[in-house]
Amino acid sequence: MNSILKSAIGLSILIVAANCLDCKQCKIGVLGNCFFGNDISCSSSTESCYTGQAQFNASQSLTLISKGCIDSDLCGSALTGSILGVTFTSSITCCNTDLCNGASSVQLPLTVALCAAILSSLWGFLEF
Repeated sequence: MNSILKSAIGLSILIVAANCLDCKQCKIGVLGNCFFGNDISCSSSTESCYTGQAQFNASQSLTLISKGCIDSDLCGSALTGSILGVTFTSSITCCNTDLCNGASSVQLPLTVALCAAILSSLWGFLEF
């Protein structure tokens, strides 16, 4: 009886581990490109892959993205805020199949990524 219980627990753990969702992860992306992206396995408490976009209202051309795992309760949410006096609007979209938030990643040095972010934000101010 003890071996049957151990087998059932082991099988349950394997089923739970097999049901974990795989998502693309992107800590930060600019201009539609993900910097330092990778694939991750979500924990059993997160049921969705997400893509988050934050658009800065002053430039209209700079959009930051992030991708990863998220609790389904946060899907479809929107937020407006301000960083250093610059307002932004963000939104979160979700999906529920493996790697469905497809993030194309570009492996660039951090200095190149920061320069691209600064140049794109300056580009918006130069259009006035």
